[in-house]
Amino acid sequence: MANNTADHLPGNSVAEGNHDGDFGCTVMDLRELMELRSAEAVGKIRDVHGDVQGICRRLKTSPIEGLSGNPADLEKRHTAFGKNFIPPKKPKTFLQLVWEALQDVTLIILEIAAIISLGLSFYHPQGNDSNACGQVVGGVEDEGEAQAGWIEGAAILFSVIIVVLVTAFNDWSKEKQFRGLQSRIEQEQKFTVIRKGQVIQIPVAEIVVGDIAQIKYGDLLPADGILIQGNDLKIDESSLTGESDQVRKSLDKDPMLLSGTHVMEGSGRMVVTAVGLNSQTGIIFTLLGAGGEEEEKKVKKEKKTEDLDGIALEIQPLKSEEGAESEEKEEKEKEIKKVNVTKKEKSVLQGKLTRLAVQIGKAGLIMSAVTVIILILYFVIYTFGVNKQEWKAECTPIYIQYFVKFFIIGVTVLVVAVPEGLPLAVTISLAYSVKKMMKDNNLVRHLDACETMGNATAICSDKTGTLTMNRMTVVQAYIGDTHYKTVPEPEAINPEILELMVNSISINSAYTTKILSPEKEGGLPRHVGNKTECALLGLVLDLKRDYQPIRDEVPEEKLYKVYTFNSSRKSMSTVLKNADGSGFRMYSKGASEIILRKCSHILDAAGQPRVFKPKDRDEMVRKVIEPMACDGLRTICVAKRDFIGDEPNWDNEADILTDLTCICVVGIEDPVRPEVPEAIAKCQRAGITVRMVTGDNINTARAIATKCGILLPGEDFLCLEGKEFNQQIRNDKGEVEQERLDKVWPKLRVLARSSPTDKHTLVKGIIDSTVGETRQVVAVTGDGTNDGPALKKADVGFAMGIAGTDVAKEASDIILTDDNFTSIVKAVMWGRNVYDSISKFLQFQLTVNVVAVIVAFTGACITQDSPLKAVQMLWVNLIMDTLASLALATEPPTEALLLRKPYGRDKPLISRTMMKNILGHAVYQLVVTFTLLFAGEKFFNIDSGRNSPLHSPPSEHYTIIFNVFVMMQLFNEINARKIHGERNVFDGIYRNPIFCSVVLGTFALQIIIVQFGGKPFSCTALTLDQWLWCIFIGVGELLWGQFISAIPTHRLKFLKEAGHGITKEEIQQEEQTEDVDEIDHAEMELRRGQILWFRGLNRIQTQMDVVYTFQSGQTAVPGALRRQPSVVSQHNDAKTVSSPTHVGISSSSLSMQS
Repeated sequence: MANNTADHLPGNSVAEGNHDGDFGCTVMDLRELMELRSAEAVGKIRDVHGDVQGICRRLKTSPIEGLSGNPADLEKRHTAFGKNFIPPKKPKTFLQLVWEALQDVTLIILEIAAIISLGLSFYHPQGNDSNACGQVVGGVEDEGEAQAGWIEGAAILFSVIIVVLVTAFNDWSKEKQFRGLQSRIEQEQKFTVIRKGQVIQIPVAEIVVGDIAQIKYGDLLPADGILIQGNDLKIDESSLTGESDQVRKSLDKDPMLLSGTHVMEGSGRMVVTAVGLNSQTGIIFTLLGAGGEEEEKKVKKEKKTEDLDGIALEIQPLKSEEGAESEEKEEKEKEIKKVNVTKKEKSVLQGKLTRLAVQIGKAGLIMSAVTVIILILYFVIYTFGVNKQEWKAECTPIYIQYFVKFFIIGVTVLVVAVPEGLPLAVTISLAYSVKKMMKDNNLVRHLDACETMGNATAICSDKTGTLTMNRMTVVQAYIGDTHYKTVPEPEAINPEILELMVNSISINSAYTTKILSPEKEGGLPRHVGNKTECALLGLVLDLKRDYQPIRDEVPEEKLYKVYTFNSSRKSMSTVLKNADGSGFRMYSKGASEIILRKCSHILDAAGQPRVFKPKDRDEMVRKVIEPMACDGLRTICVAKRDFIGDEPNWDNEADILTDLTCICVVGIEDPVRPEVPEAIAKCQRAGITVRMVTGDNINTARAIATKCGILLPGEDFLCLEGKEFNQQIRNDKGEVEQERLDKVWPKLRVLARSSPTDKHTLVKGIIDSTVGETRQVVAVTGDGTNDGPALKKADVGFAMGIAGTDVAKEASDIILTDDNFTSIVKAVMWGRNVYDSISKFLQFQLTVNVVAVIVAFTGACITQDSPLKAVQMLWVNLIMDTLASLALATEPPTEALLLRKPYGRDKPLISRTMMKNILGHAVYQLVVTFTLLFAGEKFFNIDSGRNSPLHSPPSEHYTIIFNVFVMMQLFNEINARKIHGERNVFDGIYRNPIFCSVVLGTFALQIIIVQFGGKPFSCTALTLDQWLWCIFIGVGELLWGQFISAIPTHRLKFLKEAGHGITKEEIQQEEQTEDVDEIDHAEMELRRGQILWFRGLNRIQTQMDVVYTFQSGQTAVPGALRRQPSVVSQHNDAKTVSSPTHVGISSSSLSMQS
C-alpha cells in the first residue's frame, strides 16, 4: 500500500498518478492513527511508519523546511485530504422565519377573529327580520354597506401579514449580520506554519495536511497533528475529553495533538495529519450533524409537551472563532459528555426589559379582557334587558357578528398594549452599534456585551500592550558591577560577559521570537513573538552582535530541556548538553526579584563569579532594581548554571533552578501609549474606576499607573502586590471572604505581581459585592491564556486582537482589534448609546400604549365602539413599533454620553424624568382625543360618528380623531429623542438620516391612508382645512413638551420608576451564579428578537417554578423554591441537556440544598 517513491522524492514533489497513491498514506490511515492515544499511538507510529519523520516522508513534507507552498501541490492535498473547513449549519430560510413569526399568540387570536368576521359577513339572514335584529344599536344599514362587511376582516388579515413579513425580514437580516460577523471572526484567526523554510502566518482555513505548524502557549489548535519536536508542552483537552487535567505531550509518550484543544504551556512543532471534517472535532461534528435532524424533531415534540418555547435549541450565534461548527459542537457535546459550557447571567438590559414587558403584558391582558366583558354585557343588557328583545334563531348570526366585533376590539387593545417593538428596538440598536463598533476597533462576539459596557462601573485593565505600546526596548543595564543608565557600547563590557549574555539571550528565548527589518524605509524594526524577548534580542543587536548565527548553530532539536515561561514560574530556562559531553549548562531569565533569590554568585567586572549573599541582594534591590522600577522599567535578570558530573533529575525543578550565577540585569521600557492618559481621564469623568492588574513589579506598576493617570498625586489609593492582597482577603483557612474583600477593593487601584487567580478573585469579588450605592458592573481586559477565567467571569471581557492568545479570545465578549485602551472608551460610549436608544424608544412607545389603550377602553365602554378601529390600531402599532424602533434606535453617540455617571445594575429603565414625560404627553393626547371624540363634530361642524351601526361607512369625525392621534405620535417621536430633560429636541437631528426619513415616510403614508384608505382603514378623505388643524394639534406636542421639561422632576415625588434591575433584597434570594443555564422564558423571546413575546405570559409563573425545580432537583414547592443563594457556584450546578425535559443534576447542586 505504501508508495515507495515516497522515500526518496525531495520534500514537496508529487508523483503523478491517482490521488491516494500520490501520498504514502490515505485519509483513512491517518484518521485511524489519530483516534489512538498515548502509548498505543506511539506503538502504531513505530510499527507502521518507523517514526514521525517517516510520516513526514510519506506526506512529502520536510520537518525543517515545511511545504513548498506551490499552488498545484496545495490543490492536490486539498483533493486527497480535504480542506480545513467545517461547513456551518444551514441558516433558517425566510419561509421558516415567517412561520416562526406566525406563532405569536396575539397574531393567532387576531387571525381567528378576522376569519370568523369574514365568514359571518357573507351570511345574510332571509327577509326583513334583520331590521328587528339590526335596530338594536344604531339605525338601519343600507344595502351597499352590508356588502362591504368583509372588508374589516380582510384588512386585519392583511395587516397581520405585513407585521409577520416585517418581523421575518428583521430576523433574517439579523441572522445575515451574525453570519457576516462570524466569517469576519474566522478570517481574523491565523496560524503559524513553516513553508519553504520561512515562518509565515496563514488563515486557519488554508492549512493543509503535511503543513509543519509551530505551536506555542495560548494557541487553539486548528487541526490534528503529530508532534515533531516539543518543549515542556502541556495541552488542555477538556473541550474534547471533558478531563480538566492538562495533558503532557512528548515524542516518546504522547505525541498526538487534537484540533480544538488549547496549548496551556510550552511550544513545539507538529506535522498536520487531519483537517476539517477528518479532524477529531470534525468527526464528532459529522456524527452529530447526521443525528441533528432527528434531534430537532425530538426537541420539537418535547417543546410542545413542555411548553417551554424556543429554549431547546436556542444558542447564542457568536459562540466562538470556529463559528457555527463549535456552536453545534458545544450544543451537542452537552448531550454527549455534558461538557461544562458556562453561561453568563442575563445581561442587565435584558433582565430589566423582560420584567417590564411582562408587567406591561399582564396589564394589557387585563385591560383587553375587561373591555370585551363590558362591551358584551352592555350589549346583552341593552338589547335583551332595556329593549326587551327576544333571542330569535335567525338573528343569531347577527348577534355573533356583534360579539366578534367586540372580541376584535378587545384583541386590538391587547395588540396595542403589548410592546412587541421592544425586542425589535433592542435588536436593531445592538446590530447597528455592533456594525459601527467594528470601525472603532471593537469586534463584538456577544451582542449583549455592547449594551452591558454602557453600565460598566469598573475596568480592570492589563498594563502591557493595553495601557502601554507593547514595544519594549532595553534602556538601562547592570553589567559587571556597573549600572549603565543607557545601553553601553560593546567595548565597555568585558568580552567574556558579553559572550555569555549574547549566548544566553539568543538561545534561551522562543525561536519564534524575531526582529525583522522594517516594512517601510526608515520605519521601526518589526517585533515578532514575545515582546519582552524582542527587547532582549534588540539589546543583542544594539551590542553590535547577531542572534541568528547562534540559533543556527544550536537548532531547537539540540536543546536538551526547556522550562517554558508560565505564570507560576515567571521565568524561562533552557538546558544544553556541553559539546564535549562533560555536563550541562542551563541559561535562565525572568523577573529580577525571582531569579536573584535563586542566585548564589554574580559576575564581577572581570567576568569572574563572586559570592552573592542575601545582604548583597538586598543592597542590589535597593540600589539597582528599585530605581529602575521607579522609572517605570520592567527588570529582567539573566543568569546561568553549570552542571558537572552526573545528570540531575530534571523534573525536580526546585533543585535545578537554584545556585545560579547572575550575568546581568536589564531594565526594559514599555512606553505608555500617548492617547491613554486622556482616555483614562474620560473614564474617570464618566464615573468609571480604572484599575491596573499586572504581573509586573509593584514599583514599575506604580510608575506606569501614575503616568497613565490611574493614580493621582495626593489621593489615598491602595497599590498591593498579589501576596499582600491575598493575606488581606483570605481567612486563616485560606478561603476568600467577601467582607474582607469589600474592605480592600473600593480603594485598590493597582494590583502588581498578581497571578491569574488573583485577577479572577478580584473580578468576582467586585461583581458579587453589595457595598456601595449600586452594584458594580465590571469589564476586564486580558491577553494571556491564564486570563480566561477572569474574562469569562467579568460582565464584559475584552481580549487583545493582536497580542491576545486564542484562549483569551475564546473567553472574551469583545475583541479589541488594535489592542488599545481608547477603544474600550469607545465601547463605553456605544454601550451607553444603546441604553439611551432603548430608553428613548420606551418613552415613546409607552406614551402610545397608554393613550391607545385608554382611548380604546373608555371609547368602547361609553360608545360601544372603539374610536380607533382594529386596522388603524394595527397601523399605529406598526409605525409606533417597527418604524419608531428603527428611527430611535439608530441615533449616533455623542461625547456628551461620557459626562454622566454609569447607570449600574439596579437603576430602573424608566427614570422619573421619563415617567414625567410619558404621563405628561399622555395627558395632552388623552385630553385632545376625548375632546374630539365627544365635541369634535361641533368644532369641525361635521356629523357625529358616535353610535354608528354595524358596517356603516367611515365618518369624517372618526377619521379626524385617527389622523390627529397619528400626528401627535409623529411630533412626540421628535420629543422622545431626549430623555434627560434637555430643552432642544432637534439637537443633532440632521446627523441621523434614518430618523428623518422614517418621520417623513410615516407622514407620507399617513396622507395616503387617510385620503385613499377608504373602507379598509375606516377613513374618508379630509379637506385641506381639516388637515392643517390636525397638523397644528400635532405640533402642539412640541410646545407641550417644552412646558413639561420646565416642571422640575424632584417636585413630583409621587412619580414611580419602572423597569428595575435586581434589587439588593432579591440578591439574597437570587443565586448569583454564572453557571446554571437559565431557562428563562422571556429572555429567550428577547434573544430571538422576535415578536414572540406574549406566549404564555399567564403561565410564566408556573413555568418558572417548574424550571427552577428542574434546576434544583427538588419537588415543586411553588414560590418557596426560588433560588438558593449560591454557595458552590464554581461548578455547573445543572447541566442543561438539549431540552429542559431532563437535566443532569451534579453533586454540587445537591449539596447546596442545605
